[in-house]
Amino acid sequence: MEKPRRKWRYGINRWIILGLVILNVIAVRFYAPVLPHIQLPAENVSTTPLFGNFYLTNTLIATLIADVILVLIAFAVSRAARSGDLIPRGIPGAIEAILEVINNLTESTAGKWAKNIFPFFATITMLVLVVNWMELIPGVDSIGRIEHAEHEGHPVEQVIPGVYTILPSPPAVEGEEHHEEGFALVPFVRVASTDLNFTVALALISVLMTQVMGVRALGASYFTKFINVGGIFKRPIFGVIDFFVGLLELLSEISKLLSFSFRLFGNIFAGSVLLFVIGTLIPVFVQSLFLGLEFFVGLIQAVVFGMLTMVFMAQATQGHGEHHEDEQAHA
Repeated sequence: MEKPRRKWRYGINRWIILGLVILNVIAVRFYAPVLPHIQLPAENVSTTPLFGNFYLTNTLIATLIADVILVLIAFAVSRAARSGDLIPRGIPGAIEAILEVINNLTESTAGKWAKNIFPFFATITMLVLVVNWMELIPGVDSIGRIEHAEHEGHPVEQVIPGVYTILPSPPAVEGEEHHEEGFALVPFVRVASTDLNFTVALALISVLMTQVMGVRALGASYFTKFINVGGIFKRPIFGVIDFFVGLLELLSEISKLLSFSFRLFGNIFAGSVLLFVIGTLIPVFVQSLFLGLEFFVGLIQAVVFGMLTMVFMAQATQGHGEHHEDEQAHA
């Protein structure tokens, strides 16, 4: 009789967790965590421009890594689909479940336009999800190159040949000036969602493709949603009201760029700063609780961004004023 395979149990493997906590305490004892330099713009990883005035930034590297991860996931799901298994397992199974939920939401909201809207909903959600969860990976925002700092620099210590670590600055003594050479860390990878360029680019794609979807569904009549002058001469009072309502609709479309961009940027940037501060103040094991919190924040923000895009696209495919005209015709 074949013996059952042993599975992970906290009661048996608790010593592994305890060992990791002890190693964390020892590491903090010898190398105290240092609060990294926090700034809004992305840092240049390349010391010279790649072309023109374009530098390779750490958020661009994070975006490229996320793209590679999504391509690998797509290959894994495609391979699992061609294998003939009715129930995919592992990562392909999880991705299939996520896409099935996204597809059901799109079909229940967009109707016949679901096939056109689903790729945008799924792509934006998966990209933002992978990008947001990169802040949970060890080494992101903490491994990079050391460069001279003019103002808020820190001393460094060589761990092994060619590898250095930043140490906390010595406490300042009143009446004395420090002339020690200071250094700062420029991380190789920084979460792309903490760069406003990334969130604005996604917002532009979302809002622009919403207009494209509306034109595909309604043709040139879609723009009467924003510039409606047809009723000014037929119904002067209501026509003027419709005209100003159209201007409000246009302002609403522009405001979507701000809401999309700053919602994602603000939540993820604040989460990264929270992890930095908590890791500096209480570095032993407590930061894991906030990592779990950021796990759900990254998931929620990805779903919200993708779902709002899907809802706005679905609304753009619906005719404007049709119900009102039908009611008048029946009256």
